[in-house]
Order: sequence, then structure tokens, then C-alpha cells
Amino acid sequence: MDSAENQSVITRKKKRDNLIDLQSGRKPPQALDFEEAVLGAMLIDNSAINAVIDILNPTSFYREEHQVIFKTIKDLFGNSQPVDILTVANELRSNGLLEASGGDYYLVQLSQKVSSSAHSEFHARIIVQKHIQREMIRVASSIINKAFDETTDVFELLDESEQELFEVAHGNIVKNYESADQLIKEAIHRIEEISKREGLSGVPSGFTKIDRVTAGWQPSDLVILAARPGMGKTAFVLSMARNMAIDHQRPVAIFSLEMSSVQLITRLISSETGLSSEKLRKGNLDDHEWQQLLTKVKSLEKAPLFIDDTPALSVFDLRAKCRRLVAQNDVKLIIIDYLQLMTVGGQGKSSGNREQEISTISRSLKSIAKELDVPVIALSQLSRAVETRGGNKRPLLSDLRESGAIEQDADIVSFIYRPEYYDITEWEDGSPCEGQAEFIIAKHRNGSLENIKLRFQNTLAKFSDLEESGGFEPIVLESKMNTDSFLDDEEEFPDDRPF
Repeated sequence: MDSAENQSVITRKKKRDNLIDLQSGRKPPQALDFEEAVLGAMLIDNSAINAVIDILNPTSFYREEHQVIFKTIKDLFGNSQPVDILTVANELRSNGLLEASGGDYYLVQLSQKVSSSAHSEFHARIIVQKHIQREMIRVASSIINKAFDETTDVFELLDESEQELFEVAHGNIVKNYESADQLIKEAIHRIEEISKREGLSGVPSGFTKIDRVTAGWQPSDLVILAARPGMGKTAFVLSMARNMAIDHQRPVAIFSLEMSSVQLITRLISSETGLSSEKLRKGNLDDHEWQQLLTKVKSLEKAPLFIDDTPALSVFDLRAKCRRLVAQNDVKLIIIDYLQLMTVGGQGKSSGNREQEISTISRSLKSIAKELDVPVIALSQLSRAVETRGGNKRPLLSDLRESGAIEQDADIVSFIYRPEYYDITEWEDGSPCEGQAEFIIAKHRNGSLENIKLRFQNTLAKFSDLEESGGFEPIVLESKMNTDSFLDDEEEFPDDRPF
């Protein structure tokens, strides 16, 4: 067989292979007719632009020419310029994109595709659906390729895959850079919205003075709440979760890595009904107390509160659970009790270096807050340095266990300090401190530092504003109990405890 025949065979083989590829391949999901209809409507009627401008972005379109035309229309609209065939053509010509968009004739053709903008929004949503289908195909193909790669870390792939699918579901498929002009407009718009809105810009804690300093817990913020065992960290966040869920109807998620969900809800029942935790644990209630329990617990039953008591929760699992809670239940705040009990990798894996693990965990918590645009409040332990200091026992930033990364990643670092815990009966100014606690804001990236006094009801493990009357009168117990024992059911671990 001579070289000419060889070349002929090769050519026929290539044609056959290409035919096989075309036969086995499938056309990506697209809706070109709808793309043309939407662009045509935008060229002849500004009301169509108002209807679809927040639904679509350039990447929503399948054809590159349509992407270029839509971006040009969006830029003109954003700069308050008139939008029609002439202005769009002129803008494309000025940017050297007229030929890439099909030319003047193609713009005229688009404008003739529709006679009105009556169904533009419906057409736009079909375009979005096709775009989502294409993105899901892209993500799935990427997952398949990486899953076949033996060097891929399976837990990192799982987390990455879930994040990409989450972004597709929320329309944030490609996060492009934003100009200062765009960001300033968004910031001013947000300030205007806040100025019109009564109340706080963030999620209210239910504590008046704390909300005054923070303006509510802000979206994407990581808040660290630290204290020694027995100070009432868990009691404080439960009181706060109760305020948010019941008083303000804001969905709250609590991840308890130490206490069971039943123990936590029992504490909330105690706080809500005014019945002591000991009585609830023993079930030793009088008839009027049973009536009090069944009546006052109804508001708690309806509260949008979600509790997860998975032990040794990893940051990978936490991220996945948080995504689902935000997507399915519109959760506005996430609480983690507590940070030092979390693990880094899947299946409870540990790298052995606890300081590096804590650094990874705190960085991941900040990432979760930013990705989901909700505040994340993480409880943390303090080192024993507080106990060894003479005189003033107020916590300092340096008392945080594995403090470097936690302090750096957090937007707010706060402490709880109860002088009664150290048998101190007066504040520094001589006023009595019985039944009181101090909420210390030691770091505040976007605000001031404050020491805020709160009321603390020992028997109910309940925090409230100091100005309040105190709510329920504590029930007189038949026997004396150590009330501090159920404030923070944290076992005291040595600082070098292996996790």
C-alpha cells in the first residue's frame, strides 16, 4: 500500500471517528429562541430590561454573541444611558465588539423577533434553567474526572463538589471581580435600606446594650465567645438563641458537640417556663408547675430552632450541614458549642498538631460565615492562665487557648465574666455584683470595645438585660444544689489534651 493509499485510509478513519463522536455526543442544553426573544425585547422596550436585569447575567446566555450584547445593554442601563438598537450598536462599535456580536443587521433581526416585552421574565427564567443545566453538566464532569484520579483527597473533593453545586443552586456560578464603582453603589444602597428599616442591620441578640454596640450580629462575621468552664457560655448562647427564635422569629442553628440535643432543649424549657433545671431533670413538679410547663413551652415549640448534637463534628460535615440549613430553612445565625471539640478532616481524622488544627477550624468557620453570608458564633475555652492570676480575673485575649489563629480570624472576640464564680461580691466601683455577669467585647473589627453588664439567674441558667426585673422568680428548691454544675457541662481538660 503506497503513501497515498495510507493517507486515504487515515482520512477515512478520521472521518469515521468524528462521525462516532458526533453520534455519541449530545448537544448542551440551550434555548436560543428564548435568548433572541429576550434580547429583542430589551432592544425595543425598557420595561423588559427592568424585568430581566436581576435574573440574568452574561454567562446565562449560550451564544457568545448574545453574551456580548447583553453585557453591553447591562452596562448602558447601569450608567443610566438610553437603550435601543442605535445606542447598543454604537456602544459595541466603540468597544470594537460590533462584529463579534453579529453586526448591525443581527441587532435589527433581534428587534424583529418580538412585538412586545409581555413575557420577557418568563423567557428569562427558561434561559436561566438551561444555564443551570449546563453548569450542572460541567460540575458533574469535573467531579467524575477528579474522582477517577487516585491522588485526589476524597473529602476535599466532596467538600469542593458540594460547594460548586451550592453555588449553582444560588446563582453564584462564577464570582467575578467587582469594580469600586459597583461596590460603592451596592454599599450606598445597603445604607439606604438600613436607614429606612426600623431596628438593627444584623441579627438581634435580644440584649439591648450588646445590640447597641454591634447593631446586631452582622452577616459573614465570625464571633468568638470564650470563658472558663462554669461561667455560663452555653447558658448565654441558649438565652440568645431563645431571644432570636421566639422574640424575633429568626431561624437559628445550634451545633452542640458536647451536650445532647435533649439536654439543651431542657435548659431552654427551664429558661422559658421559670422551672429549675433540677426539677425538670427529676420530674418532681406540682400540679401548678405542670400547668406552667405545658402553657409556657408552646412558644418554644413553634420557634425556628434547629439543634444538631453530632459529636466530634468535622469542618467538612459542618459546612455541608450549614449549607443545607441555610438553603432549606433560611437559617440566619449558626452557633457552635464548642470550637475545641471540632475535628479537621473527615471521619474524625487528626493531624496530631492541635494548634494547626485549631487554625484550620477557625479559618474554616470564617469561610463558612462568608460563604453563607450569616454570622457564626463559636464558643471557645480559655486557658488556665486566668485562674493563676491574682486579683483581677477578667479574661484577656492572650487567655484564649490556641489563641493566635482564633483571634486573627474572628471579627468579634468576647468573654463572659462572673465575679461570683471567684467569690467576689462587688464590682470595682463598689456596687454589688450578685446575680450579674459581664459581657466583654475585647476585639471588634467594625466597632467599639465595651464591657456590658447583664443579669444572670443562677437556678435557670438564664441571661437577660440588667435593667429587666429578672423575669421569673427562682423556684425555692427542696435541697441545696451546686447550680454552677449545669452552667457549662464541660469537663476540665489539660491544655495539651490530645483530641
